[in-house]
Amino acid sequence: MDFSETPRPQASESVVPMINVVFLLLIFFLMTAEIAPPDPLELDLPDAGVEAEITAPLPLYLGRDGTLAFRDVQGEEAVLRALELERIALCADGGCEGASGPSIAMSADREVSAAILAALLPKLAALGFPKVELVTRAGGGA
Repeated sequence: MDFSETPRPQASESVVPMINVVFLLLIFFLMTAEIAPPDPLELDLPDAGVEAEITAPLPLYLGRDGTLAFRDVQGEEAVLRALELERIALCADGGCEGASGPSIAMSADREVSAAILAALLPKLAALGFPKVELVTRAGGGA
């Protein structure tokens, strides 16, 4: 006669609660993250000694060879047309405060000619963008 006890199988712990927590964390981070599209042009931004917050709602990119880009549009004529349509849409939604109009955050390559930049600013002002903020890279000074 064998009186030894048969081993009882151990109760396995469920992994469902852990999976639920992981999914909740995933949903939380997806909902709170700012997913920014990549820049349309490869730029080497100029350095700045101080940091300032960019408040302009519209990003504009100016490449070293004078290539202009706005969102997924490239080329000066097409970009200026897209900016004009964007300004009309912003002003229709109440985004134009007073007579100042919306502002632009321009990311210009450090090697871009000052003449190209100076020629572009009056064109932007004529479209209704009198204020252009220049985006720089922080921590440059020696």
